[in-house]
Amino acid sequence: MFEMNKVMTMQPVERRYLILNELSKHEKVDIDQLASQLNVSAMTIRRDLSHLEAEKKIIRTHGGAVLNKSLITETSFHIKEGKNSSQKQHIAQGAARYIQEHSTILLDSGTTTLEIAKLIKQKQGLTVITNDIKIAAELMDSAIKVIVSGGELQNNTGALFGPLTEQILNHVHVDLFFLGAHAVHSKAGVTAPTFEKALIKRHMIEAAGATWLVTDSSKFDQKSLAKVCDFSQIDGMITDQDLPEHYASLLKEQLTLVIARGGEDNEDWCYRR
Repeated sequence: MFEMNKVMTMQPVERRYLILNELSKHEKVDIDQLASQLNVSAMTIRRDLSHLEAEKKIIRTHGGAVLNKSLITETSFHIKEGKNSSQKQHIAQGAARYIQEHSTILLDSGTTTLEIAKLIKQKQGLTVITNDIKIAAELMDSAIKVIVSGGELQNNTGALFGPLTEQILNHVHVDLFFLGAHAVHSKAGVTAPTFEKALIKRHMIEAAGATWLVTDSSKFDQKSLAKVCDFSQIDGMITDQDLPEHYASLLKEQLTLVIARGGEDNEDWCYRR
């Protein structure tokens, strides 16, 4: 339920933000219910839905709306774990080379960052902060100092989010942050399935001296609901050899791009801006 004092002074852009947030949680919304919750007329909600439909974020239905299914939505950990596993391992190998001993790093929730955690257990003097309980569990028997962000658990992914997570992230500074991605697009930048998840990722970027995006090539040319950041806010990106060529050309101009080839005998390709 929305707070009434905030609803009374809400601008259209804020109202549409809340509508999208409701859709990210419940998959569909009802016009009359939204009008009641937001203390506006049904006609106002219809105008908001028409605006969001024009932006291709929703699809209108009789009496309401659903999310546009072309947007990438959240997938459970067990489904993501088996997808592109070799590429994720190669990316993790590339990322591990950039982690210095006696440094503090931040690992975003996700299957690629979990692969990074598996490779850094022998590094000396390392501190890892994460919002992923699976990453914390992976590192708990190592000598690494592990700090878990706390917060509300997203049951199907193992990710932590919410005000408690934000509070911790607002009071830390790390040397290096490895950012995971649900979707990467030349115009939309990096996006996430929910506003809560996107907000946590933005707090992580702000807490880091440097941010590196780690994502396999299947995430490119995709869009999700909530904006995380533009490429200009990222220092580097590590991906696999199947990166579309037009993205390689675009990214080389904006950040340090590393193409992870995997294996001890194969050197990664690094393009510095």
